Amino acid sequence: AIVARSLDSTKLPAMARLAALLAGLACLAAAVSGATVRRRSGEGAADRKITEVVKLLQDLLEKSKAEGDTERNLFAKYKCYCDTNEAQKTTLIEELTQEIAILEAKIEELLAHNGQLSKDVARLDADMAQNKQDRAAATALRTKENTAFVATEADLVAAIAQMKDAIKTLSEIGADQTLSSAADHAQYMAGYEGSLLKLKSSLNIALVSASAFVSQEQVAPLQAFIQAPFTGTYSSRSGEVVGILKDMKDTFTKNLASAREVEARALESYNKYTKDMEEAHDAMASEYNTKQGLLSDNDGDLAAKRTQLESAESTKAEAEDFLAKLLDMCAAKKKQYETRVELRASEETALAEAIAILNSDAAFAIFGKVAATSTGAVSFVQRASVHRHGALASVRAHADEASPRAKAVAFLQRADGAKHSPVIAKVLAMLQAGNPFEIVLTEIKKMITLISAEEERDDNQKAWCDSEREKTNMDIGVKTNQIAALKTEIDELVAAIEDPETGLKVSITNSEVSLQQNYDNQFSETKDRKEDNLEYQGNIANLVEAQGLLGRAVVVLTKYYDKIRAEIKAGLIQTKDQPAPPETWEDDFNGQSEGGNSAIGMLEFILSESKKEEQLAHATENESQHAFEDSMASLKSEEASLRESLAALKLELAEKEKTLIEKNKDHEKTEDEKAALEAYLEQIKPGCDFITTNIDQRKGNRVEEKAALEKAVAFLKATPVYLDAMESAHQQSLGKCRDTCNENEDHVDCKSCLAGESSPGFCAGHPSTMGC
Repeated sequence: AIVARSLDSTKLPAMARLAALLAGLACLAAAVSGATVRRRSGEGAADRKITEVVKLLQDLLEKSKAEGDTERNLFAKYKCYCDTNEAQKTTLIEELTQEIAILEAKIEELLAHNGQLSKDVARLDADMAQNKQDRAAATALRTKENTAFVATEADLVAAIAQMKDAIKTLSEIGADQTLSSAADHAQYMAGYEGSLLKLKSSLNIALVSASAFVSQEQVAPLQAFIQAPFTGTYSSRSGEVVGILKDMKDTFTKNLASAREVEARALESYNKYTKDMEEAHDAMASEYNTKQGLLSDNDGDLAAKRTQLESAESTKAEAEDFLAKLLDMCAAKKKQYETRVELRASEETALAEAIAILNSDAAFAIFGKVAATSTGAVSFVQRASVHRHGALASVRAHADEASPRAKAVAFLQRADGAKHSPVIAKVLAMLQAGNPFEIVLTEIKKMITLISAEEERDDNQKAWCDSEREKTNMDIGVKTNQIAALKTEIDELVAAIEDPETGLKVSITNSEVSLQQNYDNQFSETKDRKEDNLEYQGNIANLVEAQGLLGRAVVVLTKYYDKIRAEIKAGLIQTKDQPAPPETWEDDFNGQSEGGNSAIGMLEFILSESKKEEQLAHATENESQHAFEDSMASLKSEEASLRESLAALKLELAEKEKTLIEKNKDHEKTEDEKAALEAYLEQIKPGCDFITTNIDQRKGNRVEEKAALEKAVAFLKATPVYLDAMESAHQQSLGKCRDTCNENEDHVDCKSCLAGESSPGFCAGHPSTMGC
């Protein structure tokens, strides 16, 4: 609208003003001529045909302008609807795009979390199952060990009881040489046959029970004693048997105590192991239930997020479809409106041009001479009479005012020169056409006023152009700075998101890889720790069992060889009627004492090494467990840190992508605003360049036009016809007081007559009037 007003104001002197003056003067001329015709005909004549055509064209022009205004208002509303809905849908699409990106990120995060939770739940389930299996295996092993212990304990208790019975029986018949004098003397055994038979039976039972716990050297004398025939005399062999039986009883008693001690330690170890495993199972079960709850919560949240995502995508698709249709529809409507504006402008130009042609003075005169262009009841004679009468009046008028009119015409022609001022040209046309002086003077006065108004518009237009250009250039500078700043911010955001080394996307990928590696490390270390612990338990069980066996073996060997050494030293081994065989070896029996002692030493060394190995295994297991717990704590801490970091990185990525979208939108908007400002400068450039370049010349031309018009007014007012017309008008204005006032208009008689009062009455109110 501003540009249109600018263009209209720059073209007004050459186009619109001239057209307006021509149309106005043509109407005035037609009105004057029509009045003359009607006065001369004595009756009101109908409009000419051409006048009806002109009126029709004028009606069409006004209707076209009215329709143009209506269409402009309608298009403004239509464009407002297009712009509003385009902005709303564009904003909605951008917001939905951002919302979809955030929902997808959250869904991926929930899926990743669920995946890890599923792994954890599967691992916990497997660990709990393994825990149950391990406890079952330990219980089975404990049951087996306890069964063996119960059997061993029963055997040992039975053997000890049988040994006690045998020793008691032998003691009753005096076989125990530690309780009585030596029994080598001859003694009849009358009355003891039943006791001896009972003794052999008890020894047989005891020997069967003890055969698994004593050496062959100890069993052989007992078997010989049992199998020897009854002679009825006491033999010194029974003393040896009693000693062996006592040693065996002591050994069995210690073995029973040792077995019971080992059983107690095994039971304690089993109970502690079972308690620890049950506590571990309960902890895993609690963690399992917690993670199952998280999985359930995540599944619900995931379903909600997917529903929201589907809704957002559907809404976005609908908005995009609506926007596409809207843009096509609005573009088509805009093109249609521009075509209609162009066609309407051409139409109005053609109508105005036709009206100017048909409504000119020359055309009016020509049309009045052509029957086809005029109508009415006036006859041929009457028209000729009117025409001749008008021609004579024109000749007389020209004769009366030839000198002043000619001067005015000549002066205006000289003033116009080569400038071809439309104002002066129109006045010349009016003068040359012989129009009434009042009309000409009135139009000249209007033109002088119009010149002044035009100059004021030019000044306002130039001031407006200077202000608009300065303000717009400043706005362009601001927009340029804003675009540069936005470009920098966009580049920084893109680098922060996409940089191959430090960008958020590569950081998220690295964090996810590290998190997966952390999961793998926890799984592998837990698996290795479990396998190592099972190996440790088996190793400890083997070591404890080996130590028990070694201890029992050392005890048995040590006692036996200690006894052999003691008997050799005491000379307890006696012979009677020893034959004299050839010499073979020394009589002192050492047996395998040397090797046995060496074996005992080796067994004791192995036992001590076994104990050291057990201690080392315990220490190593303790260290391994502590190291595992420290490593798992570190991995758990690292996992929590990675999860927190990953969530923060994803949140930061979503925020930066949102900011990037907004910055790109601001950048595009600012560029559009800058382009609009530059286009605005280009639009006002022709009008502003014109007014800036030509304002001084236009001011000079107006000064000359105004001076010429004022001088023409002076020339016209000096004509006798003008003076006579003014005088005639003045006489008519005096009316019935004309005769009285012609004598002296300042006299009270004239003034009271004009006022319609009596002279005395007028004097009463105006005592200073002449004649009062």
